[in-house]
Parts: sequence; structure tokens; C-alpha cells
Amino acid sequence: MEKYGLIGYPLGHSFSISYFNEKFQNEGIDAEYVNFEIPQIDMLQEVIASNPNLRGLNVTIPYKEKVISYLDQVTPEARAIGAVNVISVIHRGKNVILKGYNSDVIGFTKSIEPMLEPFHKKALILGTGGASKAINYGLKSLGLETVFVSRYERPGTIQYDKLTGDDIREYNVIVNCTPCGMFPHTNECPALPYDAMDSHTLLYDLIYNPDETMFMHEGAKRGATVVNGLEMLLLQAFASWEFWHENTLR
Repeated sequence: MEKYGLIGYPLGHSFSISYFNEKFQNEGIDAEYVNFEIPQIDMLQEVIASNPNLRGLNVTIPYKEKVISYLDQVTPEARAIGAVNVISVIHRGKNVILKGYNSDVIGFTKSIEPMLEPFHKKALILGTGGASKAINYGLKSLGLETVFVSRYERPGTIQYDKLTGDDIREYNVIVNCTPCGMFPHTNECPALPYDAMDSHTLLYDLIYNPDETMFMHEGAKRGATVVNGLEMLLLQAFASWEFWHENTLR
């Protein structure tokens, strides 16, 4: 039986484990998907060594960037983004080769592109973590100008308390890459001038639990188009499966 899994810490509710195990059962695939909750990234080597039937991994917080130094190969796109969230575990004789990919950008661009209008030219990216790098890469590939928003003073970012209504009207695509508003903290939302939003505003939240975050709710009240991260997640899962199986030599 082949094995696939997720590495991260902590691992609470996991979309991937339920999605893939249901897929395996429905399609008669002799495989299982498990969670590897590892408190240190160097424990990845132990996971690989103790699971000889492991064929692929997904990577989540906080290891999307740290994992790169443990990989034998990284795709040019993942290298440019600076974050990996899919690892193909390739067995060639006694050798194990770990190849890193990024499916965030695929899932995101495929899900947001149909929603973009000609007046969507600039975007705010809330957060500066591993996911935000992929979102930045994806938005730029779609021709949008981007600015990161952070709570802290960092080069190339704007702080939440400095955002104005004019900024919101100019940067009318806003992507939340932070955990703010995620269950169980469903009454929280990023500190933005929501009153400046209107029907030209597109709010995209990477969070999918709850279905409608407070960020989305506040935007929708003012006529904004809003979407959560569920479709992106599904598209990422499709991409993971393809990445794991593009290497036919095992």
C-alpha cells in the first residue's frame, strides 16, 4: 500500500487527510493518507526513513519555507516563490529523491482568474508568510501590481494602520493570507477601511472554515465580490496528485 501524508505543526483539522482518503476509497486506490505532526522540520528525515512506502507529502505551516533546504530538487517556480507545499518522494533503487513543488499558485490563479475584471489592476496581499509569496507570484503572473500588508514595519510593505480609503479603492483586489478569522476565531477580521469597499472590490480569503469569514461578510455588506479558499484547496489537491505521479520511475 502506498502512503501519502501531510507535515506541519500543529495539525488540527486537515482538509487533505479527509479528501485523499475519500478519493482512495471511492476510486479503489490501494493507498492511505496520514498526518505527520512534527514539532521540528529536521524530523522530516525520520518520517522518510520510517515510511518506505511513502510516495508524496503536502507541507503546511510553519514549514513551507524551511523544508526547501531538505530537498534534492525544487521546481523553478517553487524556487522563485520561495515556498514548497508539495513533495514527491521518488524511490530509485536504494536512493530516495525529494522533489519540491508549489501548488498554491496553481490553485489560486485558476480560481481567481475568472473573477477578475478589467478594473482589477492592483492588489493588496494581507500577510507575509509562505502562502503570501505564492499569491504574490500568482497575481503578478495575471498582470496585477501588488503590495504586501503587514502589522510590522518591513521593507516593501504597508502597515494596516496606514491604509486609507483611497488605498482600498485603488488596490481593489484584497487577498487574506493570514489566519485572522479562521475557526474558532470567527468574529475577527483584518483591520481595513471596509467602508471604502464597493462593487469594484474583490475580496479573496484563503480561509475556508468558516465558509464566510468576517472579512468576507464585511466586504459583501458593501457590495464587494467575495470568495473563500475552498476551490483553491480542491485545485491544489488535484495538482498534488499530478505532481506525485509525474515521475514514473520509482
